[in-house]
Amino acid sequence: MKRLFAALFWLSSISLVGALHAQQQIDAQFGINGISAPSASNLNANTLDHSPQSLSGGVYPSFAADFIIWHNLGFNGEVAWRATRALYQDDPTSPYRPIFYDFNAVYARKAGRVGFTAMGGIGAESVRFYGNFQNCNNLGCTNYVSSNHFLGHVGGALRLYMTKSVYLAPEAHFYFVHNNIEFTSAHATRYGLNIGYSFGR
Repeated sequence: MKRLFAALFWLSSISLVGALHAQQQIDAQFGINGISAPSASNLNANTLDHSPQSLSGGVYPSFAADFIIWHNLGFNGEVAWRATRALYQDDPTSPYRPIFYDFNAVYARKAGRVGFTAMGGIGAESVRFYGNFQNCNNLGCTNYVSSNHFLGHVGGALRLYMTKSVYLAPEAHFYFVHNNIEFTSAHATRYGLNIGYSFGR
């Protein structure tokens, strides 16, 4: 019975992918990014509720997928995280890792070997602070606590197609993080280079 369900799931998945391939466009991509944000020295009297810690620095891998469902319009989801832990306030006992994820409306257009995308949406910044402890719940145990903040996001990319489907895409993203008290500023910029693949049109 399990084999029958597995076979039916596999066949229905192949059929769905085939239908999407014929009707719409799906783009999947992986990227390497950097983050730029105001430095701690920019902290002033108007931002005393923020900590003197910049989000800048580090390498951020990212994954994203676009689903173009009507003409050049669709939606996408992205996640980017700091590859290595940083030290909060230069304290060796306080390593942390920021993670950004967002969900957007997207406009994507292609003309020959060149395309571009523009997007805007919402998401969250999750800052994980690691320690010598275990936090346990019904889902398991972790060695970190998370500080989560709502964010607004806009971004864009230029796509340079090396083949009909494979592209390189320099990109830039701007985050507006609500109540980002752990860092100097509520603003951050992510910039990077993606390699991606387009399925469909």
